[in-house]
Amino acid sequence: MFETLLLEVTLCKETGSNDHALEAGALVLADQGCCCIDEFDKMKQQHQALLEAMEQQSISIAKAGIVCSLPARASIIAAANPVGGHYSKARTVSENLKMGNALLSRFDLVFILLDKPDEVKDNMLSSHVMAMHAGKKWKVSPFFTVSQDTSFEDLSNMTLQERLTIHPHEKIDLIPPQLFRKYVGYARKYVHPKIGKEAASVIQKFYLDLRRQHHSRDSTPITTRQLESLIRLTEARARAELREEATKEDAEDVIAIMKYSMKETYSDEFGMLDFRRSQHGSGMSSRSQHKKFISLLQRKAEKTYNSIFTVQEMKDLAKELNLQMIDFEGFLTSLNNHGYLLKKGPKVYQLQVVDY
Repeated sequence: MFETLLLEVTLCKETGSNDHALEAGALVLADQGCCCIDEFDKMKQQHQALLEAMEQQSISIAKAGIVCSLPARASIIAAANPVGGHYSKARTVSENLKMGNALLSRFDLVFILLDKPDEVKDNMLSSHVMAMHAGKKWKVSPFFTVSQDTSFEDLSNMTLQERLTIHPHEKIDLIPPQLFRKYVGYARKYVHPKIGKEAASVIQKFYLDLRRQHHSRDSTPITTRQLESLIRLTEARARAELREEATKEDAEDVIAIMKYSMKETYSDEFGMLDFRRSQHGSGMSSRSQHKKFISLLQRKAEKTYNSIFTVQEMKDLAKELNLQMIDFEGFLTSLNNHGYLLKKGPKVYQLQVVDY
């Protein structure tokens, strides 16, 4: 007889007796380490128990006369798939994953990985897969390295994105897994960096700027949780280079990563940054011009039983909503590219089925 909590603790009853024994789950085994979870959205029954582990860094159990608390001081890296297998930019991360807001907010960073066609990356990925099946080593590495023509001075003037940019056909010498494992183990055991004055100033300024930008009723609340995330990530960035003090450059790199994460979670389906969007709340801002325009077209189509509109008809409808469009043709092209409208002719579009 088993009572299973794969991530936390398994309470099992021994055969032929009434005694129970505890068997450590993934989080307990990963104490002071890293726990990687796949198909995170499929573990809805364990989300509530997982929330305790992420908040308290421990797991409590009180069943079958066993009362104890086990340490679970682990970093969690989780991967999840959207509902239906398709990520909708008109919805938030929480709505796409059907995940509780409290649990999702415990993650320091949230990255949205969309399958966008890219000739260079697709070529590298296909070459890698073919080389694996052919039993050959992949000669093109996705990691950035310092070539002989690049000085450290040049690197200091580059942004984080420029330093991590993948260059086609770039040859590098990868770090052997055994050496990398020892490096990480040494850094975790002996390096314990603190935030320097310059780094603290950069982090504080960024946090205060976020607070000012989100100071409205329908904005996502920015709390000290985001500040603590920035501090943890900055310390980790310094530890990766075996430094005892986090520098200004460490803080700037972390802020660049945080901005990238926020850009993905706060941008709407038209690629526009809207801080009134919440990754936990509504998918689009209630004042979104795009949503209002599409909703008006849908109501019009339901009344007239006609889903085809001319450009002039849509301009008249936009005036009813007092939409100020500098490039109305570009606005329609954006709606067409995102599947809300289907171009039927030079000046004619058909409204597609819209599901918010």
